[in-house]
Amino acid sequence: SSLALAPFIPGARMIGDNFEYSLGPPDSGFSLFLAERTKKVHFIRHAEGEHNAATASSGSNDVLTRGDNPARDHPLWDARLTDVGVQQAQKLKQHLASRPSGGRSFTAFDLVVVSPLTRTCETAFHIFGPGRQPGKPGFLSTLDAPDGSEEKLRGEKVPAPRILVREECRERWGQYVCDGRRPVSKIMPEFPSFDWSEVPYDDDHFYTEDARESDEHCCERGIAFLQWLNKRPEKCIAVVTHSSFLRHIFTQFGGNLHKDDQDSLQRLAGNCELRSIVMCSHGNKDGLDVPPLTSDAPRSTVRISSATDLLAGAHNAPP
Repeated sequence: SSLALAPFIPGARMIGDNFEYSLGPPDSGFSLFLAERTKKVHFIRHAEGEHNAATASSGSNDVLTRGDNPARDHPLWDARLTDVGVQQAQKLKQHLASRPSGGRSFTAFDLVVVSPLTRTCETAFHIFGPGRQPGKPGFLSTLDAPDGSEEKLRGEKVPAPRILVREECRERWGQYVCDGRRPVSKIMPEFPSFDWSEVPYDDDHFYTEDARESDEHCCERGIAFLQWLNKRPEKCIAVVTHSSFLRHIFTQFGGNLHKDDQDSLQRLAGNCELRSIVMCSHGNKDGLDVPPLTSDAPRSTVRISSATDLLAGAHNAPP
């Protein structure tokens, strides 16, 4: 693959940024990357949704299937956050407000990419606020620095993040009603400052009622998403997404890491968990086009060898 990912590993830091990492080629035990080929990506799984509470209460994912009725008529179709989920997102917002990064006393993002499902949009809103109005430059769309920060005491403003909605980072679709989405025309009025311009369809063209997206397809979609992130000009990016999608990405990396580090990277993410990585492009695929996700477009220029083996045992994970 053309990308190297390094997970947070306790004990090592990137100076001045509170960033922990572990990198490992075969002989030396470490790797060197050109700084301009790296970017930080902070993956966030959505906070607790109504579907998570339902499966926890019932002890089974069966409550997420449609039964004899259309999936879109199920009460957990495109599930929303619970009150607990809203509290989780607000807690992560507080954590980021006191987490030093990029020379500031808090973490600020150049770009927030969010899945179009309602629970991820709600999570992003409660963590990052309304975001920058689409088409508005950062210097005309500013926010106060977080309360209690040195920057707030100095009266400094920070640009509101651009919040961009992309289908590529949505959950593995199909079978479970929570993983379909409402029409964009219904969701967008709730999040008017999010940029929906790159979502190709109003209705959900990807969800299938009785068949799950294949492991291979989801893995390829994940790699295509990383390729798209790699081509972005921003250097500090947050991605608000889903557990199974993250599992399909991370399981493809970390094969040469220590077992504990590999487990840390590849384990199932908890609700509203922040998992930060350093992504490095090797440069050999940077010029390739990354087509947008549509119902008939190719997903990735990278082919994986055995997604089924990589993801053995992960199929019953909660969405």
